[in-house]
Amino acid sequence: MTSSVLGRRDPVSARLPVAVQTTVAALRERAAAHQGPVVDLAIGAPVDPTPAVVQRALAAEADSPGYPLTVGRRDLREAALGWLARCHDVHVLHQRQVLPTNGLKEVIASLALHLGLGPGDLVTYPRLAYPTYAVGAALVGAQTAHVDGLDDLLALDDAAEPPALVWVNSPSNPTGRVLAPEELRAMVTWCRERGALLVSDECYLDLGWETRPTSVLHADVCGGSTSGILALHSLSKRSNLAGYRIGFVSGDADVVAELVTVRRNLGLQMAGPQQGAAIAALDDDQHVTAQRSRYAARRTALRGALVSAGFRVEHSEAGLYLWATRGEACEDTVGWLADRGIVAVAGSEYGAAGAEHVRFALTVPDEAVGLAVERLAASGPAPVTPAAPASTEES
Repeated sequence: MTSSVLGRRDPVSARLPVAVQTTVAALRERAAAHQGPVVDLAIGAPVDPTPAVVQRALAAEADSPGYPLTVGRRDLREAALGWLARCHDVHVLHQRQVLPTNGLKEVIASLALHLGLGPGDLVTYPRLAYPTYAVGAALVGAQTAHVDGLDDLLALDDAAEPPALVWVNSPSNPTGRVLAPEELRAMVTWCRERGALLVSDECYLDLGWETRPTSVLHADVCGGSTSGILALHSLSKRSNLAGYRIGFVSGDADVVAELVTVRRNLGLQMAGPQQGAAIAALDDDQHVTAQRSRYAARRTALRGALVSAGFRVEHSEAGLYLWATRGEACEDTVGWLADRGIVAVAGSEYGAAGAEHVRFALTVPDEAVGLAVERLAASGPAPVTPAAPASTEES
């Protein structure tokens, strides 16, 4: 029998996209028919050990009987500021402009709700994007549009109302595309002039390969002011801490203060032991350097094998993924891979513009990468169909 509450209206779940994990499950079953273990390059979940320095810090903080503060410990906010200054040349923040969070996904999904947006508001996000941006807009019934850069924002000038929230993701998931500082600066200026909040998801900021990603909080982008901008950061990928759920938001002091108030009323605080672990992770650069080296080696091996097998790798200059195409429907490509015991994500999961692309994650053990390389090599080279002209239509 349907719950009386759900029976009164359409369930919220009906507004949400099908999770990527759901559609990948069938590919895993198909890949399992191949002789030998399945090589799962689909989901970007870290597999390497959590750094010992972080594990020790978590254990040391185990005696934590009291409630943590929503705003987080002072030394945690100092550690976040220190990391941003030391590693990304960001010097525009004060402690009150930093808010620890339980990872980033819950922030991305709930931000529109926590800022009071609704059906009369416009939320924008990239054409190829992590699905949770759309989830956050759907939860509040907001209108949506696709924005990949300044040209798309300028096209919105004819709209009745400017967007309330503009999502930027650089480095991008899934494409690994990095926006240049001048592009980010122009987008920040446009949003400020129209009262839109620009929120930059910088989860992969520490993982630049062919270029060095720039935070929206860098003075060259924001002009020394955090007005109208937020940046989101995570320790999941850089420190193998996805299971710890550690992230933080920083930027516009008024927006951060609003989020603190809302989250305090909802009881959304980072657990005390996790705060101690976060401090240890942010203060230690050595483990990040070691993890970058692991990912770099996997990236080099897998990229070479894909190119030899007839794939064309596009963007992918940063982050934990290779964005590749064989010039055919992505469903055909992921099927071809599954028949060789390899699982990847169809590009269409991230938007219609990914209809001929596939995303490969680097978050697998070295042995699995080696096995993928062997299987791709055994397939022999395949011709790559020339790229079709990029579509300008919104998905």
